[in-house]
Amino acid sequence: MLRERLGLPGAKNACEEGECGSCSVTVDGTLVCSCLVLSATAVGRDIVTVEALAPDGILSDVQQAFVDAGAVQCGFCTPGLVMAARDLLARSPQPDELEIREAISGNLCRCTGYGRVMEAIRVTIGRRGAQAAGAS
Repeated sequence: MLRERLGLPGAKNACEEGECGSCSVTVDGTLVCSCLVLSATAVGRDIVTVEALAPDGILSDVQQAFVDAGAVQCGFCTPGLVMAARDLLARSPQPDELEIREAISGNLCRCTGYGRVMEAIRVTIGRRGAQAAGAS
């Protein structure tokens, strides 16, 4: 539905079993694998896809950190990992290493692994901290 009928290709169609995280979106603020959500149950709900994070083509801080840290490889897992990172940082603005690992554990990357992804999350945390310090 998201990809073909609504024209939102960010949520990737990979495993179709909720195992890889490539199709992650938020539904009413909860991170879910969209392949496990029946379209009829999503009517009237607040659904956020990776496309919503870059209105007018301006990347969110999480997306920009992924680019800057080299965490964007083939791009297949990237949207789901970005959504997982966004969800983590919304819940826990200063996550520790274990929290970061747990937050991305539902997303499979077949290219390089998770070192650069974790670095991108750390970069986002650092930049947000610097912005907060500059604002006060």
